[in-house]
Amino acid sequence: MNGEEYATQLFVHEDAILAGVRRDIIDRGMPAIFVPPHIGHLLSLLVKLNNSHDALEIGALGGYSGIWLARSLPSDGHLTSLELNPEYARVAQHNLERAGLGPKVHYEIGPALQSLEKLLQAGHRYDFFLIDADKENYPAYLAFAIEMARPGAIIAGDNALLHGRVVDFDDLSPSAVAMRQFNEQMATHPRLTAMMITMGDGLSIARVNY
Repeated sequence: MNGEEYATQLFVHEDAILAGVRRDIIDRGMPAIFVPPHIGHLLSLLVKLNNSHDALEIGALGGYSGIWLARSLPSDGHLTSLELNPEYARVAQHNLERAGLGPKVHYEIGPALQSLEKLLQAGHRYDFFLIDADKENYPAYLAFAIEMARPGAIIAGDNALLHGRVVDFDDLSPSAVAMRQFNEQMATHPRLTAMMITMGDGLSIARVNY
């Protein structure tokens, strides 16, 4: 047993609903690219520590991460979830409803950049952001998150290590280049205080300072 396995067994408790959602995603033949339980637990903790009320998730898939986020919001809190694939959004909504969280969640279906522009123009602001979608657009998603953040908001980007590809500087694929740019922007943007957690596939986390 390594340290990460020890910590996960001790601190992370995935209940039957969450485990069932993971199985449901796999059984439906959807991509098994949801956050692992220990990252879900960490996201949940960050939402609570930040006293977040309004959260925005870019990439719903089957609703697994959405449950971790929505459960941690207050009773009158709200999660906006962006999903390109209408079928995935339908599955996610079903799973959030099954978890008793349906009223907390609103889905925006279509290209995330279009949804983000719509939400920005409507004046929406958020306390927490989870970026977990197509990697090539991570830098653009980050720019929107910073613009729509309330002071003190948390921005988290999953797959920050991209299975080790970000440190293979010979990998000049669009996704690897974009993820390096995203991580560098998180680390150097004047409005952010950030750190990368290297467990799992890496999670870059930043606080929006003003």
